[in-house]
Amino acid sequence: MNANAPKVGFVSLGCPKALVDSERILTQLRAEGYKLVPTYQDADLVVVNTCGFIDAAVEESLESIGEALAENGRVIVTGCLGAKEEVIRERHPQVLKITGPQAYEDVVGAVHEHLPPSHDPFTSLVPPQGVKLTPRHYAYLKISEGCNHRCTFCIIPAMRGDLASRPIGDVLDEAERLAKAGVKELLVISQDTSAYGVDLKYRTGFWRGRPVKTRMTELCSALGELGIWVRLHYVYPYPHVDEIIPLMADGKILPYLDVPLQHASPRVLKAMRRPASAQSNLQRIKAWREICPEIAIRSTFIVGFPGETEAEFEELLGFLEEARLDRVGCFKYSPVEGAQANELADPVPEEVKDERLERFMTLQASISAEKQRAKIGSVQTVLIDEITEDGAIGRTKADAPEIDGLVHIATAGLRGGEFVSVRISDADEYDLWGEAAVQ
Repeated sequence: MNANAPKVGFVSLGCPKALVDSERILTQLRAEGYKLVPTYQDADLVVVNTCGFIDAAVEESLESIGEALAENGRVIVTGCLGAKEEVIRERHPQVLKITGPQAYEDVVGAVHEHLPPSHDPFTSLVPPQGVKLTPRHYAYLKISEGCNHRCTFCIIPAMRGDLASRPIGDVLDEAERLAKAGVKELLVISQDTSAYGVDLKYRTGFWRGRPVKTRMTELCSALGELGIWVRLHYVYPYPHVDEIIPLMADGKILPYLDVPLQHASPRVLKAMRRPASAQSNLQRIKAWREICPEIAIRSTFIVGFPGETEAEFEELLGFLEEARLDRVGCFKYSPVEGAQANELADPVPEEVKDERLERFMTLQASISAEKQRAKIGSVQTVLIDEITEDGAIGRTKADAPEIDGLVHIATAGLRGGEFVSVRISDADEYDLWGEAAVQ
């Protein structure tokens, strides 16, 4: 690379969908000859990709912008919080430029404006799979932007707009490039993966010279041809999701679903404007397990939603006991500026939210511990993420990176990014321990 190339630092905050946005921006900058550097001191300019979903994320973003300004002084801001320019300007009026989410061209244009690119026509600057912020062996595959739902606690549609699905040929071409580059696991993400293609009326595209419908089922079937792990996130429990489960049972895609259920009380779900009901969700989960007994189901829930009564919270605990989900996250309701739920009556006191969150997680910990103990003595296929002094750390098919459990392997000589058969010897609520099994 040109030694005089302009140098850009990058801070990426928020969810995996924002991480993919960062990767796209970095890929474009790298293609134009910019050098990406890891420190504020080495950078000629810093880009901060922000999150603005809840108050804590807004504050983290504002603090990160402040840190970049203090350490470097030349900062461009993008991402979800960028949709609220006045909030950023009030705290940090000296930022060079602010753009909103998904504004890739605007971000790159702002970098051009404040740090013009140099040109080196003799160097190939970008690998075929683009610039990635994840380890080499896994990558996020974003299939759409925006969301058609209007959940009362969420402002994502206001920030990112309605559902906009990517053409299926483009998605599958990207997935194939990643697989050829050595990626062993694709994590499919969007705001609503189940709705993929709805906005395009399931238009037929082309991949490998054959027609493929722009729809979740056909997408998953095609991804299953790549011979790597394919993991689905943010899957609303619509009836057509049932079509995906046989692909899991046949080993085409991972037996794993991340389904954001949020609550179990009919009244609370209605107040949230969430689809489906607790009873239909239980029936669907039961049917999924009958088709694919090894399926791991992850979900997230909110406690302390405005108006949530003790009886409704108990209803949620009852659902948790019956559903026996494999991986669960839970959050206290937090007001988000611009969300309709802020106007709902009977806000739940913070101390009650804290108490309910503790009871919820205590119950789920006992369920998780029981499920984990059942794996002792089994042999699990594990993808190695990290090599340590004591051996290695990896994940099973039931574990997504950053959010689920780990497998600690007391075996030397393993390599990052390889699959290993591990005999499980111990477990706690979330993690497993074991050694590489003799083949």
